[in-house]
Amino acid sequence: MAKRTRKTSKPTATQVVERKALALDAPNTPVPLMSDTQRLRLERRSVLDRITSNGTISACVMILAAVAAIICANTGAYEAIHEFLMRPVSIGIAGWEFTLNVELFVNDFLMAIFFLLVGTELKYEMTVGQLRRPRQAMLPMLAAVGGVIVPASIYAFVNREGAIYGWAIPMATDIAFALGVLSLLGDRVPPAIKVFFSTLAIADDLLAIVAIALFYGQTPDFFWLAASAGVTLLLVALNLRKHFRLAPYLALGLVLWFCLFQSGVHATLAGVILAFTIPARSDIDASGLVEWLHDKLPELDDSFDDEMHILGQHDFTHAVSGVERVMHRVTPPLQRLEHAISTPVNFIILPIFAFVNAQVRLVGVEPATLLFDPVAIGTYFGMLLGKPIGIVGMTFILVKTHLADLPRDVHWKHVIGVGILGGIGFTMSILISGLAFTEIPAELLASKTAILAGSISAAVLGLLYMHFACGHKKASA
Repeated sequence: MAKRTRKTSKPTATQVVERKALALDAPNTPVPLMSDTQRLRLERRSVLDRITSNGTISACVMILAAVAAIICANTGAYEAIHEFLMRPVSIGIAGWEFTLNVELFVNDFLMAIFFLLVGTELKYEMTVGQLRRPRQAMLPMLAAVGGVIVPASIYAFVNREGAIYGWAIPMATDIAFALGVLSLLGDRVPPAIKVFFSTLAIADDLLAIVAIALFYGQTPDFFWLAASAGVTLLLVALNLRKHFRLAPYLALGLVLWFCLFQSGVHATLAGVILAFTIPARSDIDASGLVEWLHDKLPELDDSFDDEMHILGQHDFTHAVSGVERVMHRVTPPLQRLEHAISTPVNFIILPIFAFVNAQVRLVGVEPATLLFDPVAIGTYFGMLLGKPIGIVGMTFILVKTHLADLPRDVHWKHVIGVGILGGIGFTMSILISGLAFTEIPAELLASKTAILAGSISAAVLGLLYMHFACGHKKASA
């Protein structure tokens, strides 16, 4: 069929592609090819993306879920909720059956997805972020070590003759919650402080993951450990063979989770292992992408007929589909996965975890008994005092011995504020307390109460301190 002569008022295929790209980059920019309804949809999607990527909002949702849990736990709804959480869920295939209750499903399976997100963030930082420069990352990473040792030591000292196995409870910093609190100060916080705190919190989480793996599993089953190692080797082989589709990784990740669950090692570690095996590179040569697109546009122009319905333009739609497939593969699998799970993790999984695990029932509990419980004292002061002492103390030693320097625009008053905010340990701390006190409800109650009190205290004190330490945002010239 002969190519039709285009009128100057009609757009070419090249202009179609360019204008669609403009619409995606700037949804609020009027584009003649889009209807008002389409523009409104793009604007709503843009607003939704800004909401779901806001750390403050996600932290508030998790806090509201925890508050709702505490309220429900101290009303007549507690028994019904507890019964539901203990309800068994069974999965059967060909006579084989696998059973776990709702609470275990949340803490072991859903939290494995949370650890998968943490693992993607760790791998990102180790690939292109702060953790790829050892000297730059050394100070916040070693400060995180101090922020682990001192809180654990305070807890262990207070509980030296009792429940010492909960020593790891006050050592963890909640990344989402702490950074959400810090973001309330807006642009007054220098970027260098956010980078320092983010690196510290990531290193802190890594140490908490190691503690869970080494000290809070059950007696290991070596058959299932060997099976887990075999699945991990398959994941590594996929990576080495440069397989860039996510589906095989996720399928093997489910198998790895099951093997770890059966092995006695905490199954949430499957998320971290899976994240580190997913490719962080693109299978498209980005350096030649622009040239390839430039060469592709004439083909789109030649196959485009502006007077024919789009359903009838098979050559054009086939060429466009080819471009779409290539553009989809430009984004590395690790980044695609992070984009896919970050919103469900922050707005569904973590609030569910908070609701399930913040069931602190104080009805009939003597306040003085809870207040002076060694577990509560060790946890609370480990978080509120141990964190700032450990973080600031280790930073001071490293700087004064000239092993490291404070980042530019970061001063000692900021390090103190980071230390206080490091005491926010909600998610990881509650997870560890559940692992440490599986058979002792009284100590579990004391630890959860102290975690909630310590996290709130650290958030309020840290926010007030940083409000004055960072001063007011300088007016632009």
